[in-house]
Amino acid sequence: MSQKLGLKENWKQFSLLVLINAFVGGMVGLERSIFPQYAQEIFGIESNTAILSFITAFGITKAVTNLMTGRFANRFGRKPLLVFGWLFAIPIPFILMYATSWNWVIFANILLGINQGLTWSSTVVMKIDLVGEKVRGLAMGLNEFSGYLAVGIIAFLSGYVANKYGITPYPFYIGIGISVVGLIMSYLFIKDTRTFVTIEKVSNSTSPLKNVFLDTTFRNRTLSSVTQAGLVNNLNDGMIWGLLPIILLQADYDSKSIGIITAVYPTAWGIGQLFTGRMSDIYSKKGLLFWGMLLQGIAILILPFTEDFFFMVAIAFILGLGTALVYPTFLSAIATATNPTQRAESIGAFRFWRDSGYAIGAILSGIIADLFGVSFAIISIALITICSAGIIKLRMPEKINSEP
Repeated sequence: MSQKLGLKENWKQFSLLVLINAFVGGMVGLERSIFPQYAQEIFGIESNTAILSFITAFGITKAVTNLMTGRFANRFGRKPLLVFGWLFAIPIPFILMYATSWNWVIFANILLGINQGLTWSSTVVMKIDLVGEKVRGLAMGLNEFSGYLAVGIIAFLSGYVANKYGITPYPFYIGIGISVVGLIMSYLFIKDTRTFVTIEKVSNSTSPLKNVFLDTTFRNRTLSSVTQAGLVNNLNDGMIWGLLPIILLQADYDSKSIGIITAVYPTAWGIGQLFTGRMSDIYSKKGLLFWGMLLQGIAILILPFTEDFFFMVAIAFILGLGTALVYPTFLSAIATATNPTQRAESIGAFRFWRDSGYAIGAILSGIIADLFGVSFAIISIALITICSAGIIKLRMPEKINSEP
């Protein structure tokens, strides 16, 4: 039976990849709501910069791994990288349960960065390989929906378990189950998708990039505009990941309430992508990116000026909606603007810079928070996000080269 591009034609394999990406996202959600409390209770760490060091380690490692995954995807295949990535997840919950120093926590997050770079990048590229050009945005929306919905669900669940049974070890049992099931499913049921690139290459007329990394980073107006927005998106996400629980702790919220608020953001982000992914196939990618970044910036700007629970939930929802507008559109735009043979490498370069934003955001917001206060740090990140929307507006072309 000959292979054909398309979501309908490959729905079984595509659905399995969506499910596996939910397990990938769940590994990040494990830490999302409980880590500042974990740092303070278990290790007595109060410094914002020190607490955010785990996000820095995660972001740098994931960024570099994304770049390598993009370059190795064509050479070694997508499935081997996916399975290899899950092997790095297995030790993480055990290290977090039995860590005797903060250095072990940093090491666990280095492993998490490798796991996320290999597994999430592989599932992204494999879905793009399978579906072809017409529903690429929908494919990315479904991919990111599953991953970030799982981040939200597991963030809430780990916060609930921590509130009921203590900050350790019980929340990390969830991670053991996620990593084992993810590894088994990837090894037994996923097939490699490299051959689909050959099929698409026949009908694709997009000009090859001269230097994939430099064009994605600086030279190509479409790719570089998307890349800077991706970096800033994760810069503000790294700040939210680290500082939002700190704000809520300072406002005397308990673990359960912190879990709810921190879960709303990635849950809205995840569910929203069911719709925004398909929107990026139909509407202007530039418009979706501009409004999404602007909405994020405005939501973050309002954050320091309230401690009301329901207002916090509303801000988290708006922030998630803004992120939902841009996240699948990033990947869809990169895929549209690149030749199929270079797509994995260009996505790897984009994801390198995007996830560098975690480290930059964590370092920047941590230093500003220690020097000038948490509110000043949040406002600074909000203004950077609004400036990123402006760059999209001014630099990115309305039409992407390969679009009709």
